[in-house]
Amino acid sequence: MRKAASKNWQFRLHEIIYESNTPAGKAFDVGLLIAIFTSIAVVMLDSVEHLHNQYGDLFLMLEWVFTIIFTIEYILRLICIKRPLSYVFSILGIIDLIALIPSFLSIIFVGAQSLLVFRALRLLRVFRIFKLGHFLTEIRFLSTALKGSVRKISIFLLTVLMLTIILGSVMYLVEKRENGFSNIPESIYWAIVTITTVGYGDISPVTPVGKFLAAVVMLIGYSIIAVPTGILTHDLAMLARDKKELPESCPHCSREGHDLDAQFCKFCGASLMRS
Repeated sequence: MRKAASKNWQFRLHEIIYESNTPAGKAFDVGLLIAIFTSIAVVMLDSVEHLHNQYGDLFLMLEWVFTIIFTIEYILRLICIKRPLSYVFSILGIIDLIALIPSFLSIIFVGAQSLLVFRALRLLRVFRIFKLGHFLTEIRFLSTALKGSVRKISIFLLTVLMLTIILGSVMYLVEKRENGFSNIPESIYWAIVTITTVGYGDISPVTPVGKFLAAVVMLIGYSIIAVPTGILTHDLAMLARDKKELPESCPHCSREGHDLDAQFCKFCGASLMRS
């Protein structure tokens, strides 16, 4: 009976911390995000010299308050799942740990407080609040799509690289040194800046032929800029087609992305039933 009570307590805590489909779970996530935003604001304000000189002690106290809160939250995340190591080595688990380490490092190493900006990574939890947990699942789709597209994108980037070398070399021959194109690497830099539509303007053609070539490069840039996006979008759409998954996480390993009719976790094999 004591074992059943412990199990129910663990499940209730899991529902609050890992899920957002209950009022308590959503309140927890909203409160956590407010704490994250506030802690980041404290770090940013503390970097302003006159504010640090005037309110440095207050900022330090607040930072340790947030550190204690986040440490307790991290420990609770570990004790409410049956396989805590799966959370420790997950993406969100590593992010949570990175957010905690700088505060404790600051005790030993002076200046480590500046690393507290890594706490902004915890804002990824915003997906849980708006019932968009499936967006985190799409990260896995994107990773798979990237792996499948890496060869096509590599060939595309190699083609763009060769094109910029050719265009930069031609521009060097057309504009000469007196117009700012002092060498071929400098001209290739101009070609890259132009073909990517960045256009710093630190180097620009002067001759009519050079301006015509620059216009051609700009048009080429507009025509090729959507190519890698199209490749990734196509592969991602093919992977995600007809694939429906649950946003809820496993109470044992905290992993997400289960099929709608799943009764067991696809990662650890544990039951997904909340009873």
